[in-house]
Amino acid sequence: MPLLLALETSSTVCSVALYKGAELLAASELQIEKSHSSHITVMIAQLVENCGCTLHDLSAVAVSGGPGSYTGLRIGSSTAKGLCYSLDIPLLEVSTLYGLAKQAIDAIPNAQDYLFCPMLDARRMEVYTCLVNSKLEERMPIMPVVLDEQSFQEELARQPIIFFGNGAAKFKRLMEGNANALFIDSIQPSAKPIGELAIVKYEEQAFEDVAYYEPFYLKDVYITSPTKNNIK
Repeated sequence: MPLLLALETSSTVCSVALYKGAELLAASELQIEKSHSSHITVMIAQLVENCGCTLHDLSAVAVSGGPGSYTGLRIGSSTAKGLCYSLDIPLLEVSTLYGLAKQAIDAIPNAQDYLFCPMLDARRMEVYTCLVNSKLEERMPIMPVVLDEQSFQEELARQPIIFFGNGAAKFKRLMEGNANALFIDSIQPSAKPIGELAIVKYEEQAFEDVAYYEPFYLKDVYITSPTKNNIK
């Protein structure tokens, strides 16, 4: 069975997980902001060692591919690509939003009765989001959405929708009284569902091109130069 390392760095959570086939061997998570670059390689080394393995035993590396934090995604992708290059193993990508959705789907009885809407906070009233059914089949593509009282009203009129992720709280305030808008507060990005979904991709050999792979930022990143004081 393949030994797969999964990485999730798209948010403030830094998470790694190790799978042997579909079996989760171990996982490790830190919820310390701006800790990814200094901790992720140590977390990987300790996790692999604690499971009685070495990096050379890995069959593939899976990474949460976004959307999410620009810096976090860069750290995750560069770490994953570095491992794949040095070990000559394939790279797999799983959508951050699909990883969130997998957790919600697994947590809900009769999941087939609902649509699932992961939301990642993109500041102010904007979120990165999509809609999927219980089979992770897309009903609305991944996109940025500026939330207001009319958001998702057509979809909510047809079927209950479960909203979750760190962007869902601000939408919950707008949906008070709507019986079809349901919310889960405890779901956050994790390497565990990334690994679960990546195993399926591994079996399908749906690998990324390591040389050209880039995370899915969803939006262009604008970097501005610092303002200089004109001192004479």
